[in-house]
Amino acid sequence: MLSVKADNLDKMGLLFERYHRVLFAFLYHSTGQAATSEDLVQTVFYRMLKYRHTFTGDGEFRTWMYHLARNVLNDYFKKNQRVIYQEDITTISERNHSEPSADILLEKKQESEELHRALAKLNPEYREVLILSRFQELSYQEIAETLKTSEGNIKVKVHRAMKELKHIYLKNSSTL
Repeated sequence: MLSVKADNLDKMGLLFERYHRVLFAFLYHSTGQAATSEDLVQTVFYRMLKYRHTFTGDGEFRTWMYHLARNVLNDYFKKNQRVIYQEDITTISERNHSEPSADILLEKKQESEELHRALAKLNPEYREVLILSRFQELSYQEIAETLKTSEGNIKVKVHRAMKELKHIYLKNSSTL
């Protein structure tokens, strides 16, 4: 990114190749919409170019990238005035399983649907820290830098988010 900041814009393609998949995954887990997530990835990379002067190189590039991605998500949700979360379960099943039986597939699909419904009901702040820590596998320190808070605060938020997610999941499961 320091090369891009120094106006060597050819390096942006390398950054895109390295990070567009993880960025898409983060945005997809936040919106639940593949097409929207693809558009948002493009917006994040556009903003990387536009705001390249703000990258100092002091912290990790990924932290700066997720900070921009969060801003893009916030803008998207403000513009659309609602949070939509849908998960393509067949994509998850195909990605995580290699030819399981129909019973196992159905059970996994139902569990996954319930989990994602519960995740969608979480407070957006809790959902965000869970996506960053569990799906994006960022360390608590990286999340704290991204969210401009302390690592201890992130640990508390993740703990509370998991507790609330479990409560929502079990509540939804018992009503079925």
